[in-house]
Amino acid sequence: MMKGPDYSKSINACAANYGKDAEAVARYMFEGQERAYSLGNRGPIRFDEEGALHKEISDAYSKYGFYVFENVIDEQEMADIRDDMEALRERFPVSPDAKHDQHGRPAIGVDCKGPGLRWSKPLSDPLGGTQASNGRHQVKLKELQPDSEAPDSAPFILVGSLQFSEAALRTYAHPQILKVAEAVNGEDFAPFNEVLFIKDAGLGAAVSWHQDGDTHWDSPDFDEGIHGFNFMAQVYASTPVNGVWVVPGTHKLGKMDIKAMVKKSGSERLIDAVPLVCNPGDVVICNRQLVHGSFANAGFEPRLTINFGFHRRSSVLNVTGAGIHSPVAVYTGEHIRERSKVIGYAKSARQQKYPQETPFTYKPHEASGEKFQWNGDAQKKLKDYNLLDLSI
Repeated sequence: MMKGPDYSKSINACAANYGKDAEAVARYMFEGQERAYSLGNRGPIRFDEEGALHKEISDAYSKYGFYVFENVIDEQEMADIRDDMEALRERFPVSPDAKHDQHGRPAIGVDCKGPGLRWSKPLSDPLGGTQASNGRHQVKLKELQPDSEAPDSAPFILVGSLQFSEAALRTYAHPQILKVAEAVNGEDFAPFNEVLFIKDAGLGAAVSWHQDGDTHWDSPDFDEGIHGFNFMAQVYASTPVNGVWVVPGTHKLGKMDIKAMVKKSGSERLIDAVPLVCNPGDVVICNRQLVHGSFANAGFEPRLTINFGFHRRSSVLNVTGAGIHSPVAVYTGEHIRERSKVIGYAKSARQQKYPQETPFTYKPHEASGEKFQWNGDAQKKLKDYNLLDLSI
């Protein structure tokens, strides 16, 4: 009996787009989902009596490089997020070069210096085999043919998302999620980067296999966590068709030759990979060093992921950034302090929405005595905050 939800209709519809490989693609997705649910690395967030991340979770995360935290975001917050995301979509520009949204208003991000909304050709792989992101997307995944009525371009990634979505900002400060970040990266953990990944049904682009880390592969201090991790909060279900796939354990192996992995596998369907299948309200922690990617979403379910990551302070302090997510810079203590203000603003925004909730205590702000108040002025200060992203 198949473990997890039944996505057979979507899997088979997607696989049909692969022609002679249709049967192999469907089998790969079904078997991948089966393996994913067999790993034993999913469940609620748990801590031990001392407040450390429960050993069963930390051991599983270390072994596989990811963990699915189930039912983290409750129904009330999920409803707020969905409403906010629908309103946000109405503020997108009507096309990649447009300055206005569908209502004729200035579109989000058009007055920003930093990157905002990125677009892609439907069901394409815009990054694979290119020099984008320092060439880390080594191979190009199969590009599928969209429906004849599909638009020329579809929203792909919204960068610097916390300046545009107050719901995402509040989720960023979820006390249980931040407590996990502290448990993994230490009390002085630092922000990384925040985006929305958008994979609309029948349109969503592929993201070629890659590893996110760039800076520390040859470091004498290299270990499994030196490039940090991402949280992936799911607004809709993440399936074998629309979701991220990972190769468990590769976060410990250093920089991988993905072309060789594809050759060994005999296709772009990497051996031993599993999809990050999970439900709305689940939050995945995913090591940035894992080999991961996603196929073009030719299925029926959309995916919208609120993605945000964190680093150890030691991984970024006085380090020259990779220049992928932000301009190249040396990350001084002051740079990190400025970038970390978003945690304070997010906590204030969340406390205003959920006053009954005990907020997370971010130790660097407690030590410095910095105070943050979420209001209109604070929202203005977040404009282009992602130019300070700590990209390693």
